[in-house]
Amino acid sequence: MKIAVVEGDGIGKEVIPAAIDVLDALALPLEKVPVELGYGKWERTGYAITDDDLETLKECDCILFGAITTPSDPAYKSVLLTIRKELDMYANIRPIKPIHGIMGVTGRNDFNLVIVRENTEGMYSGIEEIHEDVAYTKRVITRKGSARIADYACKLAKSRQHRLEIVHKSNVLKSDRLFLDVCRETASSHHVEYHDTLVDSMAYNLIVHPNRYDVIVTTNLFGDILSDMAAALVGGLGLVPSANIGKEHAFFEPVHGSAPDIAGKGIANPIAAILSMKMMLEWYELTEQAKVVQDAIEYTMNKKMVTSDLGGKATTKEVGEAIADRVRQLIG
Repeated sequence: MKIAVVEGDGIGKEVIPAAIDVLDALALPLEKVPVELGYGKWERTGYAITDDDLETLKECDCILFGAITTPSDPAYKSVLLTIRKELDMYANIRPIKPIHGIMGVTGRNDFNLVIVRENTEGMYSGIEEIHEDVAYTKRVITRKGSARIADYACKLAKSRQHRLEIVHKSNVLKSDRLFLDVCRETASSHHVEYHDTLVDSMAYNLIVHPNRYDVIVTTNLFGDILSDMAAALVGGLGLVPSANIGKEHAFFEPVHGSAPDIAGKGIANPIAAILSMKMMLEWYELTEQAKVVQDAIEYTMNKKMVTSDLGGKATTKEVGEAIADRVRQLIG
């Protein structure tokens, strides 16, 4: 196992070391390759990510990633979009599952869903024109991109409850008609039960009726927004992990940003980063080790060893160390 470790910017420099502490507690035979990317590097060198960085990432099996600060400067090249496109990691997977002992804003825990977001096109195509009085971003939806994300979502649904929800806005965006049609065709070929919902209706139903859904597939921007919103169901962005999956590479990151307002204060919640590392273990098919990490997280949180966003007093480092200690006890 060869893992590229990218702390990135802001709280990424705090939550990733906590996740690494937990990973190290498992005593697995792996090689960790530190890679500096992001705004801090851009300020110092003029490059947020270089060709050499990309080659290093490609040489690793997967990437454990913190967070990136993206400035408004048009000369800044998006690190995340670059990695996703260069490594062709087309599927963004965001599980929305309650953690034992923690309640979100709705006060319910009867849901377990996954948002599957197309990750390489849509509104994040990167095709833009910026002028003094007008700016354009081209929304790109292709048959190939729609088919492969639908195929991934259907295979995931077949491993769960055989239910797929296709989220779109085809009544207004004609490009979404292609996405919807391809998803329907793919679901039918997989013999997966499917329904489709307009994204604005989905935003409402996801909060009011989260238990109705199993696997949700949607386009890039809609998936980004809906998954961040759904974090409120589990208790906040500090608790939601994600994976970016391609044919050859995978990339694991917490869904939260770099949060520069709290960076360096030691109060960032590391749980999303640790759960992202757990998803990495599952991708490696290390299911027993992943279960140990999950058990250690729940044990530690039930002991109220949590950061201030969850009403606790523990620091980022203390939470990571407590979970790592529990991992060592469990595998002892």
